[in-house]
Amino acid sequence: MSIVMWLVSQLLILFSVNDMQLKISYLIGYVGICCFPSFWLMFSAEYSETSAKFRKMAAFLPILSVVMYAAIVTNPLHRLYYREFGINGISYGMLFYVFQLLFYIFIIWGISLMFIRHSKGKVISAQSMFLALAALVPLMINMLTLCGVIKSEIELTPLFFAFSVIMVLVAIRRYGLLDINQIAIQDTFDNIETAAAVFDTEGNVTYRNKAMKTLVSAEYSHISELCSALSELSGEVIDFTGNSAEFSVENERYSVKKSLILNELGTEIAEIVLISNITEYFELAQTEKKLSIEHERNRIAQEIHDSAGHTFTMISSLAKITQTELKSGKLTEIPQYIAEIDGLSRSGITQLRCSINNLRDDEFMTSVTRAVKTVTDAVRTVDIDVCVQGTEDSRYAFCIRQIYDSVKETVTNTMRYSSAERIDIIIKFLGDRLELYIFDNGKGCGKIKENNGLSGIRRRIEDLGGTVKFSSVEGEGFTTMMKIPVEKG
Repeated sequence: MSIVMWLVSQLLILFSVNDMQLKISYLIGYVGICCFPSFWLMFSAEYSETSAKFRKMAAFLPILSVVMYAAIVTNPLHRLYYREFGINGISYGMLFYVFQLLFYIFIIWGISLMFIRHSKGKVISAQSMFLALAALVPLMINMLTLCGVIKSEIELTPLFFAFSVIMVLVAIRRYGLLDINQIAIQDTFDNIETAAAVFDTEGNVTYRNKAMKTLVSAEYSHISELCSALSELSGEVIDFTGNSAEFSVENERYSVKKSLILNELGTEIAEIVLISNITEYFELAQTEKKLSIEHERNRIAQEIHDSAGHTFTMISSLAKITQTELKSGKLTEIPQYIAEIDGLSRSGITQLRCSINNLRDDEFMTSVTRAVKTVTDAVRTVDIDVCVQGTEDSRYAFCIRQIYDSVKETVTNTMRYSSAERIDIIIKFLGDRLELYIFDNGKGCGKIKENNGLSGIRRRIEDLGGTVKFSSVEGEGFTTMMKIPVEKG
C-alpha cells in the first residue's frame, strides 16, 4: 500500500499545474514514504525471528512515521523540511536529510537482519537474498538520484519498486514465502517439545526450533559443532555417523534421530536432527527389565521347587526308610531302595542342570532344536541322540517353550522310572507341522497312567492345537509322539 500511494503521487506530480496541486500530490506520496521504512523494519524483524523484546520495540515504529508525516504537513509553519516548495523549484531543509537518513537506516537495518539470520552457514538463503534485493535496489536508485548521479524529471525510486514487487512474487512462488502451510509448519515445529534442527547438504544449520535453542544454548553453525555441544553438555561422546544415539543430561535421558530430507527426485536436500526426551520411557523400560528379571528368577525358583524339590524330598524319604530298615535288620528291600535313590538323584541332577542352563543361557529359546539340545546336554548318565529332519525357520518359534517343557518332563520321567540306557529324539520340520518322537530302551510298562507329568505334556501340546500319543510295551521301552500344526508362511 505504501508503494502504491508513492506511485500514485508521482503520477499526480506529472499533471500538477500549480503549487496547491503539487503540494497535495506530495502529501499523498509522503503517506507511503513515511510508512514504508517502519513497516519494512517490522516485517524484517518478524521474518528474521529476532528477540521478542526487539519485536515489541519495533511495534512502536509507526508512531515515528506519524511524527514524520506531521512534520511534513506542518512544514509551512517551520520550513524545516522544505525551505522552498513550488512549481518553480524545491529546496530541502534539515528535517528532509534527517528523515532521509532514518529511511536509509531502517532499510539497511532490515536487510541486515535477514542476512544475519542466515549468515551462520556458508550459503545465504535465497528467500533472504530476494527480499534484500527487493529493498536494496530502490534504495540505491534513491541515493543516486539525491546525489545527482541520476537526473530525471520524476522520481525513479517508486518505479523501481516495481522490481521489488517482482522479487517478492518470485520469493512467494519459488520458495513459499508467507505461504500459510510453511508458516503453519514452522509454527508447529516451534511449539513441539522435541528439539529440531535442519542442516543443508554441507552440514550448515538453516533452522532451529525453540526446543533446540533451549536444550543447546551454545552457538553452532555446523552439524559437527552440534555434536561437540551435545558431547560437552552430556559428558558423553556423541557423533552423528549413525542415524541414532542416546545421551543423558543430569537426570534426563534423550534420544537423537537423524534423517535425510529428499526431494521428489530422491536427491538429498537437507538433514534434520530430532532430539526427544525419553526419560519417562527409559525409566519404564528399566522397570520392565527389572520386573522381567524378577519374574524369571521366580519362575526358575518355582521350577526347581516343583521338580527337583519334589525329587530330593523323595530321596530324603527313601533314605530314612532305608535307615529304618537297616536298624530293624530287614535287608531284603534295601537294594531296591538304593536303586530308587540312585535314579531319583540322577533325575534331580538333570532337572537342576536344565534349570541352571535356562537361567544362564537366554538364547536357547530362539529355536526348537536348541531348546531340545539344552535339555539333552544336561544329561550325563544316559546316552541321548537327537536327529533333526527338515529345515527349521521362524514359523516354529511359537511352540519353543512348550516343546522345551515337554521334552524336559519326558526325559526326567525316563531317568526316574524306566532305567533306560539310551534315549532317541527325532525332530521333524515338515512345513505344515512339527513332529517330535522320543524313544527310550527302558523297562516300559503294560498300562500307562497319565499322572501330572504326562497330563501336563498333553495339555501343553493340545493347547497349541496338536496331538500327543504315549505308547509302551513291558520290557520294550516308552514312546512319546507329538504333532503340532504350523501355519503356512
